[in-house]
Order: sequence, then structure tokens, then C-alpha cells
Amino acid sequence: MRGPVVDDATRAKVLVVHERLCAAYGCPIAFFHDLDPLSELVSSLLSHRTKNSDSGRAFRQLRARFPDWTAVCDAPTAEVEAAIAPVTWPEQKAPRLQAVLRAIAERRGALDAHALDFLADLSVPEARAWLETIPGIGPKTSAAVLLFSRLRMPALPVDSHHHRVAVRLGLIPASIDVGPAHAWLEAQLPSDWDAQTVYDNHEALMLHGQRCCFHRDPACGRCPVLDLCPTGQARVQR
Repeated sequence: MRGPVVDDATRAKVLVVHERLCAAYGCPIAFFHDLDPLSELVSSLLSHRTKNSDSGRAFRQLRARFPDWTAVCDAPTAEVEAAIAPVTWPEQKAPRLQAVLRAIAERRGALDAHALDFLADLSVPEARAWLETIPGIGPKTSAAVLLFSRLRMPALPVDSHHHRVAVRLGLIPASIDVGPAHAWLEAQLPSDWDAQTVYDNHEALMLHGQRCCFHRDPACGRCPVLDLCPTGQARVQR
């Protein structure tokens, strides 16, 4: 997975943004999960366009209803849909989840807690490429599996808040959607950053989008990176 060529000025800006937002939001930030990678994959698939509290409840209900991921894969789709009812679009996510699990079972021969541990032996681009060959797994999900799971590999997920902050800061063009933005933003990070630092970057930009750089009426007056933000500068000078 190759990102665009990044100039020195952008790399320097990314580091300053990272340092200031990490100071504002208290890095290092503790990982919120310590799941095996297959369980993290399920969790990530449930989380799309869904509040964390709702996707977490659906994940717990799924685990309580079925003994293992093989049982989820083999169950009537209606039962899976009922178990994940708290998420957005459970009628779409249930068959998609089962299809992803079937694809992994076909390739790996099992759906146990170690089914995706082999990814740790690959580079981040190789591991993401393997995951993304499975229909239903995109760049955000592949990055989440590698970074958030116990694999702790330095892959950068980009959610809508992270994306909004990056666009307003001028790190990526507004024409770059969330999916393609993964390659752009990952290419801007130092190649020697470990998983904790990449996680801090993701979390700090996401938290900034949630707590300050709102979709409507961002709080530019208290933004710690206002002087680096073309959008914010234009707003405060009106």
C-alpha cells in the first residue's frame, strides 16, 4: 500500500499537530481493546456508522448468544441479526459478517482465537492487503484489526472525525474520501513510529474532532492548532 509523496513541510506540520494534540488529550492514551485479531475484526465490522456504546453492546450480545465465531458463521442469519440489533443496519451487517467469517474459514481453516495471528509475521502493508482482499473489509477495518487487537501493529485507522480534522488542517485535500485518506495520512507519519504512537495520533485527531473541531460550528477559539489550520484562520478572520 503506497501513499503519495509527502514533502518536508507537511511532515513537519504533522509532527507539530501530533505533539500539540497529544498534550491536549493526554498521550499516551490507553488502548481500549485487547482482543484477538479475529474478535477485533468482528468488533470493527459492527462499529461502522454506530456509536461505540451500541456496537459494544451488540458485540457482547453476540458473544453471549453464540459459543464461538464458527457458531456465528453457521447460524441462521436472522439469529445473528437479532443478536446485533443495537448497531446501525443490523440487517446488512449480519449477512456481511457471516460472509467475512466464511471467507476467513476457507482461507485459514479455522475461526479460533489464533486464526489471524499469522498477520504478525507480515509487514503492515502485506497484512492490510491480505485482509482487504476479503469482500467487506476496507482500509479502516484492516487498520483497526492490526492496531487495536493484541497484534499491536502500527497501522493507522481514519474515522470521520479524524478525516474532518485532517482536511481542515490542510493535511489532505477535501476531495479525498475517508477510504483513500488512509494511504495519504499514513504516508505522512514517521516510518519508525510504534503502535502506541500511531494509536495516539489516531486517537488525538479523533478526540479533537469530537471535542473541539465539530462538524458544525467548530470551537476554533480554543483550538490548540488554530495557527496551523487554514480553515480555522479563515473562520476567525471573518
